[in-house]
Amino acid sequence: MKLTNPGTVPVYTIAGPSTARPLPDWLARRRKRSAKYDPENLNNFELLQEFEFEEASNCVRVSEDGNWIMSSGTYKPQFHVHSTQELSLSFSRHTKSENTTFILLSSDYSKSLHLQNDRSLEFHTPMGCHYETRLPRFGRDLAYIRQNTEVLVPAVGLSSDGSGYGEVFRLDLERGQYLRPWQVDVGTDDDNAGLQGSINVGSVNVATVAEYTHGLCAFGTSIGTVEFFDPRSKNRVAVLGGQEGEVTALDYSTDGLSLALGTSTGRVRQFDLRNPRPIFDKDHGMGLPIKNIIHLKTPTEERKLLAADKRIIKIWDEDSGDLWTSIEPMVDLNFVTHCPDSGMLLTANEGKQQHIFFIPNLGLAPKWCHFIDNMVHEMENETPTETYDNYKFLTVPELKSLSLAHLVGKTNLLRPYMHGYFVAAKLYDQARLIANPYIWEEERAKRVKEKVEKERASRIRGVKKVKVNQKLVDKVIKRQEKRAQVDTEAGILGDERFGKLFEDEDFVVDETSREFRALNPSTVVPGQEGGDAKPTIRYQADSSDDDSDAEDSGADDGIKMQVSSSKVQGGKVRDTALGSRVRDVKPARKVRESDVVGEKQVTFVPESKKKAKQQAEPAPVRRKDGRRSASTNTFRKL
Repeated sequence: MKLTNPGTVPVYTIAGPSTARPLPDWLARRRKRSAKYDPENLNNFELLQEFEFEEASNCVRVSEDGNWIMSSGTYKPQFHVHSTQELSLSFSRHTKSENTTFILLSSDYSKSLHLQNDRSLEFHTPMGCHYETRLPRFGRDLAYIRQNTEVLVPAVGLSSDGSGYGEVFRLDLERGQYLRPWQVDVGTDDDNAGLQGSINVGSVNVATVAEYTHGLCAFGTSIGTVEFFDPRSKNRVAVLGGQEGEVTALDYSTDGLSLALGTSTGRVRQFDLRNPRPIFDKDHGMGLPIKNIIHLKTPTEERKLLAADKRIIKIWDEDSGDLWTSIEPMVDLNFVTHCPDSGMLLTANEGKQQHIFFIPNLGLAPKWCHFIDNMVHEMENETPTETYDNYKFLTVPELKSLSLAHLVGKTNLLRPYMHGYFVAAKLYDQARLIANPYIWEEERAKRVKEKVEKERASRIRGVKKVKVNQKLVDKVIKRQEKRAQVDTEAGILGDERFGKLFEDEDFVVDETSREFRALNPSTVVPGQEGGDAKPTIRYQADSSDDDSDAEDSGADDGIKMQVSSSKVQGGKVRDTALGSRVRDVKPARKVRESDVVGEKQVTFVPESKKKAKQQAEPAPVRRKDGRRSASTNTFRKL
């Protein structure tokens, strides 16, 4: 299930072919397995089991009770019956020839009449083909008059009695016999053309009956006329002419007061039966024959008119004449039907799968698939993805720069469009990475820079000028910027009790005081040590420094003597000023009696190992009699 036509009137495709040409079975199965976990296919599901034919479908209709869907197709010629209660195929049945159209004679599928392309009529029941009869000439359409149980079959050619009129065959199902056909003017034919007529012979193309109102029967002909017959008087009552091309589709409105018709040139017109002038005239725009016309009504009682040719389905507003919405499938259409009292459309088409469309603005989902309403509501909250979200458009020079020109015409990853190609996003990223290995780092640096500039541009900096203690104000505002909320009148900045702190010079913060440095050890004050002072020249203690003059040592030229420790082996040497080192010197506990000056005495005189062992302190002796030593008694220490 996917959104086919986003806009003011969205259209959802529940089922239908995704390609214009049917795929082989083995390829379709492989694609189905590979796309099982594709995020784009998470909303896909099979509403009706096996709602498809091997080659194409010809016609589809929904029963009056809404519990059954019957569709015919080929190849081999057959028709399927689906149960909407089980959402599955009930049965399928093959026929001897291909089906042209069919109608349901009962409220369910138990009685159906099929018009075949070999001039035969087949009556089917759940048990099989109940009866078969043949027509004198090829039929084009079927219509059923419930009040009289008569079947009307518009036919091709002229009547055999020489009257020069076309015929509509009538079959009385109650008596089981043909009645006298109705004669319709379809033009002339060549002489000695035979019973079926020549290739250019006229025909009665379509028929419709206003069965719920006045019961008039309307027949569209190949010469652009519509003739009306009253089944009560069995005679022609009116003729509507002057249409462009052949009349290929007819449909009465629910009240029976208006009639919509479609022509072979793609014109759609609507007439009031009381006025010969059209009240609605639209061009389908494709120049193709109109196949179906259906009167619709929305839940808000708005009247719509659906018209379909083999390329597109258009729904018009009857009152304003504006286009309401449109559906353009990927395959040619053969027939369109509407599920009563819902927003669902079913189609028979040239593809293997049959289409199911859902228009929420047209009505709710049918009662047998009411869960579709919930799915549509969930999909409305999702962000729709565009058709080419996973593709990048590249021109031919750009393809050559990425070394992808050799793939043109060899893979579906490159789709030709206008003056370039749509390239799959994954292929484009890989080719760009091979062409420039540092593209990711450059892209990351670019995005970081853009993000920083964006935040910098959107940041609102608070500025407040005061007479004194400007640094304190800037510090408070900087803290507020970290919290993404700047207020120059919050805290001490707006408190009247601290007003003199920023106005009176007696309250200036002395950054050189000892108290300030103790509270702010990391603050760098200009002119102090570690601030903007001149760089010091480091001297290491040497033997030549002992002979320096006292005058040089007392000069105040910014030069300080640094003493490095000789205990540091490797790593960074830590140097301290000589004056600070003198202050930190503690009185020695033991007066050195030797004449050695330094931290350690080094000698190269060999010593015996025995003497070293004797000088070592003896280890403490533990008691072995099991008695506890009184020296470790805690109470003796009190």
